[in-house]
Amino acid sequence: MSTAEQIRATIEPPLAPLGLVVEDVTVNQAGKRRLVRVLVDTDLAGLDAADVSSAVPPLSLDDIADATRAVSSELDESDVMGSAPYVLEVSSPGVGRPLRSRDDFRRQVGRLVEVAHEGGTVTGRLAEVHPDHLVLDVPATKKVAARRETVGLESVHQGTVQVEFKRPEADTEAGPAGPEEEN
Repeated sequence: MSTAEQIRATIEPPLAPLGLVVEDVTVNQAGKRRLVRVLVDTDLAGLDAADVSSAVPPLSLDDIADATRAVSSELDESDVMGSAPYVLEVSSPGVGRPLRSRDDFRRQVGRLVEVAHEGGTVTGRLAEVHPDHLVLDVPATKKVAARRETVGLESVHQGTVQVEFKRPEADTEAGPAGPEEEN
């Protein structure tokens, strides 16, 4: 078993009560120290399996701080790292990471995503994630009307979250721009 696999096995139990799962663990040599990077994300086991369209809240800085404390404590108490010094980085996967699994997509409901699949590539707002397919709301273009498109999960090569500086729901939640006038 590799060091990364040993670390994963060691840190998964203390992260579970925090509602987190380990997405990835990497260990790299950085001079005399080792750099241990741990990616954590929301555990979807607590969600209603029938709910395919509710947004999953992103991890907060407090969630990451709690995860860092739990991982650091567990690594210090175990002998998996040995006596050599190491630097620990705990973070969430971020928007640049490719989406490949159903859980990856489920965490992105409500976000604009680009999905490469056997039939081509489609960009739309991820509306629903079912056990076997995705549903995207594809915006209108000059030549094509807005539509709802279904993509089978087995045909997906990968998805990518598209960075949006102003999401549509931000308009409705923020209210009108500028000061309100009284009549």
